[in-house]
Amino acid sequence: MCGRYAASRGPEDLAGIFEIEQWEPEETLAPDYNVAPTKEVYAVLDRPLKDVEDLRPVRQLRKLKWGLVPSWSKTPEGAARMINARAETVHEKPSYRRAFSTRRCIIPADGYYEWVTGKGERDLEVEGKKKRPRKQPYFVLPADGSVFAMAGLYEFWRDKTLPDDHPQAWWVTCSVITTEAETSPLAVAPEEGPHSLAEIHPRMPLMLTPDHWGPWLDPSRTDVDDLRSLLAPPPEGLMRAYPVTTAVSNVRNNGPELLKELEGPEEGTLF
Repeated sequence: MCGRYAASRGPEDLAGIFEIEQWEPEETLAPDYNVAPTKEVYAVLDRPLKDVEDLRPVRQLRKLKWGLVPSWSKTPEGAARMINARAETVHEKPSYRRAFSTRRCIIPADGYYEWVTGKGERDLEVEGKKKRPRKQPYFVLPADGSVFAMAGLYEFWRDKTLPDDHPQAWWVTCSVITTEAETSPLAVAPEEGPHSLAEIHPRMPLMLTPDHWGPWLDPSRTDVDDLRSLLAPPPEGLMRAYPVTTAVSNVRNNGPELLKELEGPEEGTLF
C-alpha cells in the first residue's frame, strides 16, 4: 500500500534525474513531506505536446492530482479511494486497464510512510483493553538515497458541468501501482523493529529502477503481456526503513522534521 509519501525534490533536480524536456514553471510545487491522497503531485510522463505538429512523445514533468478518476466516471467522487492499483490485476480492472495500456507515468518520491502496530499495543487490543492501537510510522526509502521512482498511471477526466475554457474543465489524476512487499532483509534495518518490508506491511509501491524508466513511459508499448513484464519487483536489498515521529500521522503536519530518524519506536509503539 502507499497512502502517504514524501517528495522534496524540485523540478530542476527532477529534470536532471529523469531527463525532462518540458515542464511549466507555473506548475512548480513546494516540497511536501507529507503527501496525502487528493494532493497535487509531480509525475513524469512521455506524451506529445499540445498544439504542436510534431507528435513524438516528449518527456514531461506534470502536476497531477493523486487519486485516479477514470475517463468514463460520471463524477470525481471516489478518487481518494483510487490512489493505489495492484500490479497483479491492474491490466484487467476497468478503472485502470486503459491507462495501463497507454498512460503510464513515474511518480517521484523521497520514500513512503507505512505504519506498524506496536507489539505492546497489539497485545492490549487482543486482550480487549484498547480498541484503537497506536501505530508506529516508518519511512521507507532507497538505501543509497536515490529517488524512489514509483510506477504510476494517469488519466484525463472531463467535468461536463464546466465550459471548455474553464481552467478546471479537465482533471489529470494518477494512481500508484503497488506490489507484494519484499520478505528479504532490508539493506539497512532498525536495531529494534522490522527487518523486512513485509514485516511493516504486506504491500509496497512498485519501485522502478532506471533501466525500466524508458520502457515503462513509452506510450507506443501497448501489448499487455509485454507491459506486465515491466511489473517485476526491483532487485532485493535496495531499501532501508527507520522509525519516524508519529506526528506524520496527522496530514496537517508537514516539514523536513517528519523525516528525522528516531533511535527507536516512540514510547507506546514498541514493535
